[in-house]
Amino acid sequence: MDSMALLIAATLSAGTILAIAALGLLINEKAGVVNLGAEGMMLCAAIAGFATVVHTGNSWLGFAAGMAAGASLAAIFGLLVIWLNTNQYATGLALSLFGAGFSAFAGIKYVQEKLPEQPHHPIPLLADIPFIGPALFRQHPMVYIAIAIAGGLIWFLYRTRPGLVLRSVGESPESAHALGYPVRRIRLAAVVAGGALCGLAGAYVSVVYTPLWVEGMIAGKGWIALALTTFATWRPARVLLGAYLFGGVTMLQFHLQGLGVDIPPQFLTMLPYLSTIVVLVLISRNPLWIRINMPSAIGKPFYPGA
Repeated sequence: MDSMALLIAATLSAGTILAIAALGLLINEKAGVVNLGAEGMMLCAAIAGFATVVHTGNSWLGFAAGMAAGASLAAIFGLLVIWLNTNQYATGLALSLFGAGFSAFAGIKYVQEKLPEQPHHPIPLLADIPFIGPALFRQHPMVYIAIAIAGGLIWFLYRTRPGLVLRSVGESPESAHALGYPVRRIRLAAVVAGGALCGLAGAYVSVVYTPLWVEGMIAGKGWIALALTTFATWRPARVLLGAYLFGGVTMLQFHLQGLGVDIPPQFLTMLPYLSTIVVLVLISRNPLWIRINMPSAIGKPFYPGA
């Protein structure tokens, strides 16, 4: 029973990384922009957040630094693809490669650094409930913030006028432009907001999830978050559920190893990526379902003068 509670707690923590990053990418794609640079943004944010906490001892400043790093890289990406009309996919891949190289260079002197001991964050009374307390109510506040972000995004996209405008830009930028909306500026704002969330996810990895810096420590989570938006058919609530599903698969490998299950460790390590491929294959069997939910103008450049 205790081991199951710990597995659930670890699943929530691991899923938080994917949830925050995927929600950021969902904002991008709702505006019609595909950003394949999540991995690079998360890596740069991870080293920015880690270095900030090393020098200040404040994890919240580390999260702020990670968000600033992610937003800055996203802004550069946005200027290239929205104003200069570079190819979104090629530019995103270039951003991922740049982020991997730059973070490795910038993080050389932080490899051996250690962060100050992090405080525990149990919720009074609730944390003492048998099984439920250890599983749900002894998490870092960022776990609950991720759930709040998903709820806020649902409200923003489907209950507010700015959310409707954002979705219209992703569905038909020409129509939005004809109605007088600044399509390019809206897309840039969405890209920067999405980059900030990817940066927050990257900082969470290095500051809380694995409080250290190692080159390439994001280890494909940016790509899984990108696949997660398709898996969730661009719905925030489904993104949250999918993130916990993938987080559970990731943690299951360590749980099975701890129980002494005789399975090759290489197979257990590949489980999260294998599950991602399987889910995408299953979803691809129903292209109509994807087409109905996918923003119509996703990945398509917009030329105001056309």
